[in-house]
Amino acid sequence: MAGLAFILFVLPLSGVIILMWLLTQRKEYGVALILLWLGSFLLLVLSYAARPLFEKKILDESDYYGTYVIDRDYFSGPEADWQYNSFRFEIKENDSIYFHVTDGERIIKTYTGSVYFTEPYKSKRLGIKMKEPAHHVVSSHPTVYRDVWDFFLVFRSTKYHNMYFRKGNWKPLD
Repeated sequence: MAGLAFILFVLPLSGVIILMWLLTQRKEYGVALILLWLGSFLLLVLSYAARPLFEKKILDESDYYGTYVIDRDYFSGPEADWQYNSFRFEIKENDSIYFHVTDGERIIKTYTGSVYFTEPYKSKRLGIKMKEPAHHVVSSHPTVYRDVWDFFLVFRSTKYHNMYFRKGNWKPLD
């Protein structure tokens, strides 16, 4: 995009300014040419410097390790609170997953499985393989949604539809 703007705007405008400068010999045109090129260069440097502030996070394996809870900020209300108190999971560095069915702080049942990572793009994707019988929440691979600074996982449950999980520790609700 920057290259196209350069070709369509800066180069033709530079040509016009140089032509006007040669015809009139006025130093204002020389100053305008310097300012145009200096401004273009500064804009280019600034766009490259600001790029990390707007690009989505590139995930690797270590980003996935940790504990996950229902993201109550994505959808709030009694259903989200119930899901938060009923489900959470953790992915360990030995590439295992432990999906917990809970009653608040108390773990009622744990489903185990393994995780693997694929790299179809720059960012690694998470795949899971649960031991049978698997819980309906983790019976398929999650969809990974990346933000600028973090990410969240969405599991498609046959009973509850989309369930949004984000990294974090479970804490009792107020």
